[in-house]
Amino acid sequence: MVARVIRRPGTILALLTALNLLNYLDRFVLSAVLSKVQDDLHLSKLVGGSLATVFLIGYFATSPVFGHLADRAGVGGRKRLVSLGIAVWSVATVASGLVHGAWAMVAARALVGVGEASYATIAPTLIDDLAPPARKSRWMAIFYSATPIGSALGYIVGGTVLSATHSWRVAFFVAGGPGIALALLCLLIQEPQRGRGDAVPDVLRSARTLLGMPLYRRAILGYCAYVFAMGGFAYWAPTYIHLRYGIEAGRASFVFGLVTVGGGALGTLAGGWFADRASRARSRGAAHPDDDATVRGNLSACALSAGLGAPLAAAAIAMATSRGFFQVVFPCEIALFLLSGPINVVVLRSVPQELRASAMALCIFAIHALGDLWSPPLMGLVADHAPMAIAMYVCPLAFGLAALVFWRANDSSVRLT
Repeated sequence: MVARVIRRPGTILALLTALNLLNYLDRFVLSAVLSKVQDDLHLSKLVGGSLATVFLIGYFATSPVFGHLADRAGVGGRKRLVSLGIAVWSVATVASGLVHGAWAMVAARALVGVGEASYATIAPTLIDDLAPPARKSRWMAIFYSATPIGSALGYIVGGTVLSATHSWRVAFFVAGGPGIALALLCLLIQEPQRGRGDAVPDVLRSARTLLGMPLYRRAILGYCAYVFAMGGFAYWAPTYIHLRYGIEAGRASFVFGLVTVGGGALGTLAGGWFADRASRARSRGAAHPDDDATVRGNLSACALSAGLGAPLAAAAIAMATSRGFFQVVFPCEIALFLLSGPINVVVLRSVPQELRASAMALCIFAIHALGDLWSPPLMGLVADHAPMAIAMYVCPLAFGLAALVFWRANDSSVRLT
């Protein structure tokens, strides 16, 4: 029997969003069981934090390659690269549960990063080509709602399996298995048409061109500060709750995951709604916002997100009880996830259409090379020698810096190109 091609844009959006959910579940299941992995493999907090770094090295080091391949790919090429990425990260997640030493875990997490780089670079370009002009922010927000929900499910699945089986290894098997089967489903997608230039520039030339665009460049710098803080906070939060408040590790991950599901989903969807309204307000009565109005409307959502998140993150860390922490971290996550869809619209719409996959790839490279590549191991190093709360306070400071950069980038004097 011949498999049916998936043609409907809404169905493709749903499939890519579901796969993005698995993407983040596989990424964050490690955070849920990190304290047990450290105990079993005899890792310091510095080495435990470095597992996030090796994942990111695999992730951001290969993202420009996948972006370049996607920009050059013919019909059907993007979906094949996406399917390959899903298969690689899923197999590597299962392999993470089979390791018996630090170096084997390092290799497995690096391969997870390579697989996720293909998906994260290319899938947003498919959605941008599919989405109706007036609803691009909303469609991107739907896709990126999988970021908080998938991350939260990583905490929940890891915490639940850990509490039920007392085995961190089983958590990786449960997380990685579905993706291996679903990778083939992406091959059934009918790719949308896209605008192409006569010639596709090489990776370095694309990077030089993109970094010469003032608004794109400044948006990426603000995003770097945001990701530095968000990466460290998300990676260490379950361990912080376990150590600071004495909650069992599996339960700490489970409850933090539930809070992240609610706060993250609300924030991501609200961010898309706010950005669409802000874009229309800047369009001066046009039927559809142009690129300048779209970019600036979405950038205002980014500034609001980081500006609200900074003081709320500081307040959550300062709470003396776990109840207080969770009560404050919920609105904090709503605020921080307002950015999820809008920043990706900024990245894609502030550059020419033929460079959008490269723009996404360069963004991924930059935010990790200058962002969360460093925060988990640095915070782990501080936590090896001081109370962990001290290490956590770097996060609200970085969120505040991100808000300032986003706000200044949105000045009318900063050109789109």
